[in-house]
Amino acid sequence: MSKRRSARLRKKLCVGEFKELGFDLDLSFPEGADEATVDAFYEAFFTEAIDPAGLIYGGGDDSGFVCRAGRGSVTEAQRADIDTWLASAKGLQSYRVGELVDAWYPGINGI
Repeated sequence: MSKRRSARLRKKLCVGEFKELGFDLDLSFPEGADEATVDAFYEAFFTEAIDPAGLIYGGGDDSGFVCRAGRGSVTEAQRADIDTWLASAKGLQSYRVGELVDAWYPGINGI
């Protein structure tokens, strides 16, 4: 049974028409990659892919979550752009770009 909530509350809770989407990102660096290589990858990743698109990345060296900086959702086009950038990135062994999911309540439907 769905709860009846005011638009103000739905916005505050980021549900309904105010739901925000993001995606998981898994990264794998080559065995023995030094800290300078990983740092160089992330510097390029943020300056060339994440920041210009108005996105943010939270997580660690091997996995994290990408969402929009500020209110709103990541678009499928932005997700595809990150996938394309990672495909040509140097210093990365493999990666996985997840599907768009609810950024606030992943895995929960019907909030």
